[in-house]
Amino acid sequence: MSHSPPIVLTFAASDPTGGAGLQADLLTLASMGCHPLSVVTALTMQDTRGVEGILAVEADWVAGQAKHLLEDMRVAAFKLGVLGSLENIHSIADVISDYPEVPVILDPVLASGRGDALASDEMIGALRELIVPQCTVVTPNSLEARQLAASGDDEDEIELAECARRLLQLGCEYVLVTGTHEAGVEVVNTLYAGGAVVREDRWQRLPGSYHGSGCTLASAIAAALANGLEVAEAVRDAQEYTWQALAGGFRPGMGQLLPDRFFWAREGEGRK
Repeated sequence: MSHSPPIVLTFAASDPTGGAGLQADLLTLASMGCHPLSVVTALTMQDTRGVEGILAVEADWVAGQAKHLLEDMRVAAFKLGVLGSLENIHSIADVISDYPEVPVILDPVLASGRGDALASDEMIGALRELIVPQCTVVTPNSLEARQLAASGDDEDEIELAECARRLLQLGCEYVLVTGTHEAGVEVVNTLYAGGAVVREDRWQRLPGSYHGSGCTLASAIAAALANGLEVAEAVRDAQEYTWQALAGGFRPGMGQLLPDRFFWAREGEGRK
């Protein structure tokens, strides 16, 4: 039997555009040499301009999908995106708690790029209490970091370093706060652990708005960890991969650009 590539299981909502969500995870994981497994947490009705509707899969079905896969195959990492419902968060927290040795990467997608809400206050609270403490790496953008870390009415006032500190206190090992929503000619992404900055990476800010950049980054980290890298190195390699995918992005519709997760396969075609 031929050697199996590293296997990564993603829990995410289906995105029919292929730009974000489950499809983005599968493309990224495959592009980075992993075999992706998928648990569908929700169906979405959307295009490249925004999300028009979301239909959560029943929690028993979410848990059932995962348990059958995990009883059959050994996974090297979990990646979590849009989880769909409060009940799903509880079910997924229970599933991953049985595999404490497997790295967990959470992309806390709380809204679409247009601002369509994808998580209620109750769901954000459950993520904070049940999922974040089990995570190896949490990858919020600055808006998500402030929402996850907020206590009371101070959401807009919290410094990003304080957001990371609060999330680390919940029990996760690393927090990577991305700076795409912050001002500046560069995007600054900062990895925190143990109350300190582990690394800070600066990237040229690309023009345009991208659909699925966060999904790509979190999945790339999961893939790099599954391939045996340590966290700081995995985060660096995943950022490089994501920047290249965005730099090669394309606009197939009337909304946001989509990352090209197989940019490396087209390097000889004269594309950026």
